[in-house]
Amino acid sequence: MNTNKTKSGSLKVYFFSALIALVVSLGVIGFNRLNQKEEVKGVTTVETVKGKHVLYTADDEGNIKPLDFTDTSKKVLDAVVHIKSTQMSSGYDNSRARELPDPFKEFFGDMFKGQTPEIQSQPRVGTGSGVIINDKGYIVTNNHVIDNADDIEVTLYDNESYKATVIGTDPTTDLALIQIKADNLKTMSLVNSDDVEVGEWVLAVGNPLGLNSTVTAGIVSAKARNININQDRFAVESFIQTDAAINPGNSGGALVNLDGNLVGINTAIASRTGTYTGYGFAVPSNIVTKVVEDLLKYGNVQRGMLGVTIRTMDSNLAKEKDVDFASGVWVEEVGEDSAADKAGVESGDIILEVNGIETHTSPRLQEIIAGKRPGDKVTLLVKRDGKEKEIEVTLMNREGGTGIIKKERKEVFNLLGADFETLDKDLAKKLDIDGGVQVKKLYPGTIKRQTQMREGFIITHIDGKRVKEVGDVAKILENKKGGVMLEGIYENGDKYYYAFGLES
Repeated sequence: MNTNKTKSGSLKVYFFSALIALVVSLGVIGFNRLNQKEEVKGVTTVETVKGKHVLYTADDEGNIKPLDFTDTSKKVLDAVVHIKSTQMSSGYDNSRARELPDPFKEFFGDMFKGQTPEIQSQPRVGTGSGVIINDKGYIVTNNHVIDNADDIEVTLYDNESYKATVIGTDPTTDLALIQIKADNLKTMSLVNSDDVEVGEWVLAVGNPLGLNSTVTAGIVSAKARNININQDRFAVESFIQTDAAINPGNSGGALVNLDGNLVGINTAIASRTGTYTGYGFAVPSNIVTKVVEDLLKYGNVQRGMLGVTIRTMDSNLAKEKDVDFASGVWVEEVGEDSAADKAGVESGDIILEVNGIETHTSPRLQEIIAGKRPGDKVTLLVKRDGKEKEIEVTLMNREGGTGIIKKERKEVFNLLGADFETLDKDLAKKLDIDGGVQVKKLYPGTIKRQTQMREGFIITHIDGKRVKEVGDVAKILENKKGGVMLEGIYENGDKYYYAFGLES
């Protein structure tokens, strides 16, 4: 064997390998230099290629356009706010009195000697979101975001904060309307949620998990969903379901379409972990619109009612009731003297339509009726004994009447954070008092912040002046500044005094 030839061949192989490696290395270096823009202190930056739209969608006219969430996000972020609700929990033992504000110590201090309890308060703070719906500072949120709060603080997208007052609430839909005093607010318009389609792109905007101004994207997964999360006796659940990520803190935030208009208020999630692993649910904008209009016009929500117990019709129910299946809502019971009863609706009827709108599920029927007021007439298409029949129903209120029940709403009542009602004559007689005004509901406001008053308190005097009806409260306190003294009684006969100051 010729070892010299073998060595010579090996050297040639090594030479050519090295040459190839050198050429490749020079090529890589040259390519990198062509793409290299600047190198500073060991950090290399390169020219980037602008992102290209790879997804497309069609508008209502069928025109194809790039699917881009940036413009929508810019349009809606300013109109979604962060809400902080603070509740003061204390060791207050319901003693006769509490420490008086400074303006009253000089005049009323002797009255409470030895009766002032020690109060150790530890605030509990919750957070949520809200949507600014007009330039007067009205904000829609969930009732559970602000319920039982003593103080509400709203922070805008630019981080400016304001104290909020409660205009009204509707536990049946878990909605609340609050207001801040601010100028140049960005607002969001509401659309007809009936036009929203399953599969449509939507964005969820809010403040989840302590992360302000967060946008997530998804589609409408379903409509008219009932998940039995609202425990109110007259609860209305007909949610828009979405797979856009919704987490704690998103409550009260916006679900918007690609035009940046509100289609729903994010309210709940379906998750085994308590965070996003499933679906989110939003109150449809049509229900939101109705609730807001009622609160502003009447002071409370006007809920038209059929007065029936219902179930969504399916094959199993049809077999159970021994009837032919029909896609609609089965009437299980009809309340005596209810709107449905007086119109001739019977147990066993299957409601197919309301005013020409199909009602395939109970939530859908609830949603349609929730958009009506007492006294409104609706036409039901029902199936009875295999035949279709139209029935006109005049909806009633909870008290069994057809009239609108207004609640007096004054600016000073919003400031106080309370709903008042003239005392029932029978209760006044039972308590042996000559009338009064009862506190029916307390919201975040002056009374909750400065006193330990409980709902049900009956005001008999304000600053020594006799109070017999709600109008007396408004007359005495409107334009009032400084200290106020309330005197009254609870239904158990305990007499109390509550003092607070009204800000200028």
